[in-house]
Amino acid sequence: MTTHGYGRGHGQGHGHGGKQARKKSPVAKLPEVRLPGLRPHGGAELEPEGDYDGLAFTDAVFAGQSAIGARFLDCGLYRCALDETELVAARFTDCVLDGIRGVGTDLSKAGMRDVEILDARLGGAQLHGAVLERVVLRGGKIDYLNLRAASLKDVTFEGVVLSETDFGGARLERVVFRDCALRRADFTEARMTDVDLRAVTELDIARGIEHLSGAVVSPSQLLDLAPAFAAQIGVRVES
Repeated sequence: MTTHGYGRGHGQGHGHGGKQARKKSPVAKLPEVRLPGLRPHGGAELEPEGDYDGLAFTDAVFAGQSAIGARFLDCGLYRCALDETELVAARFTDCVLDGIRGVGTDLSKAGMRDVEILDARLGGAQLHGAVLERVVLRGGKIDYLNLRAASLKDVTFEGVVLSETDFGGARLERVVFRDCALRRADFTEARMTDVDLRAVTELDIARGIEHLSGAVVSPSQLLDLAPAFAAQIGVRVES
């Protein structure tokens, strides 16, 4: 599966007449997922420390199963149910997760590298302490996503609704949000480098606005956030 060039920024040329060159827009590197011909999974339950290579999991129900420390390489998970599934410290490399759904899916301390997550419907998913590199989350709706102390590098959120996501203490580097609704987000103690929020359609920050250093916002977003910034530094605005 070939990923198209979402998230490309437009570089700025060098300034003229002694003006300083404008900084380029943040750009997240995209995953390069090219799945081989996949073998169908036989339907057995997931296993802790299991090795899964080149498999297609289709319409599988993994609710309540444990795959702690499992490794998924060149796999596709299609419309799988992951309610309360334990995937702590699991590793996903060159994988597509399409149409997954579940409440309370535990992916804490998991690793994802070159992964596409498409049209997910998740509630209360745990990804605290997880490491995501070259990951795209496109479409779907994710409520109460826990990304506390996670590391996100080259991650793109596109067309997804994120409600009450917890980025507390997370490190975000080259993370792009495009056509997303970001509702009641918590950025407490987050550390950001080249985070692009300009194309967020609904930007609502519940906590941690003082930790947006390293992010890029649009002029209109800045106006919307001005009262929160003023409150943070103790400025009263009166007519």
